[in-house]
Amino acid sequence: MTFTRRRKMALLAVVVVAAGAAIVPQFVQRFRAEEAGAARVPFHAPVQGAAQPAGRSAARPPWDAVALGRVEPVSREIRIAASVPGRIAEVLVRANDKVFAGELLVRLEDEEAAARVAAAEARVALAKRARNDQATPAASADRRKAEDAAADSERAIVDARSALDRVAADLRAGRASQADFDAARSALSRAQGRLREQRDTVARLKAAPDAALPSRLESELNVAHAEWTLAQAGLEKTRIRASIDGAVLQVDARKGELAVPAPEPALVVLGDVSALRVRAEVDEQYLARMRVGQGVLVRAAAFRDREFEGKVTSIARIVGPGRINARGPRKFSDVDVLEVVVDLSDPGPLVVGEPVDVYFSSQRSNQPETQ
Repeated sequence: MTFTRRRKMALLAVVVVAAGAAIVPQFVQRFRAEEAGAARVPFHAPVQGAAQPAGRSAARPPWDAVALGRVEPVSREIRIAASVPGRIAEVLVRANDKVFAGELLVRLEDEEAAARVAAAEARVALAKRARNDQATPAASADRRKAEDAAADSERAIVDARSALDRVAADLRAGRASQADFDAARSALSRAQGRLREQRDTVARLKAAPDAALPSRLESELNVAHAEWTLAQAGLEKTRIRASIDGAVLQVDARKGELAVPAPEPALVVLGDVSALRVRAEVDEQYLARMRVGQGVLVRAAAFRDREFEGKVTSIARIVGPGRINARGPRKFSDVDVLEVVVDLSDPGPLVVGEPVDVYFSSQRSNQPETQ
């Protein structure tokens, strides 16, 4: 009898806990919504006669919803990892450094890849000498000349990129001027433009109705060129470069460590911080209240005496689990949310990754509900 009663009590306790787990998320969302209505009073009510802090309105509009959010760069966070495994030979940037698209951030050990390039270059030289010893058919002269020019441009691009890498590192170390950097970047851009033009010329000559087929020696040279291009691509994979113009947010790479092609941890995290925005997660029950162009007020615990204005710029077309405070696998009691992006008019001291509370105003836009 006692044992049965204990089993019943234990079962009842399990049911109560499960019910509580299902109710708590909904209660939290409802509490935040009620708190939104009460949020018409600032965190710190101003003293009578005192001046209002910048960015604070005297009258509070009612709030459609309140949601958690995080500050992010306008580009979102760009997490860069190695594309091939290798030991880190050099880390060229630090947190807060400004970088340009294509700038060398991390270099892996490259002795093996460089040896493959050298071997491919030797094969190209042998094949080219053998082809040049053969008389040039009149029908193939223009095509052969265009193919040689394109191959030379490919090497010029490699040399120009290496020169830009050296000048960028010297500029960061104070050993080069901005004029040197601009000249090196222009040289690379010109080399890339020439290669595009010459490839177009080769393609046009090959597509001509009277185009002659390449000879055996010409074909062997083309194969050697392709092998060199493949070897050069392998060497370039040991160079980890910036994918955008922006700032270095985080560096998790150290000389001597082994880098592997995995998304986490990223070796370098980049972001375009020329503008900041907030990605908020709104309970899906408030979907009908969301509008593009809607006014938003953002508050951060680190700056309780300030408020930051913004507006909704995009609303997701899918509802799913929240990720801002996600810890571990999704639970059956988790609330589905809608991602809403808010552009901040003046982010002030806010930093990337900072958690904030987002208050959506009742002022509405005539634009579509989602985009």
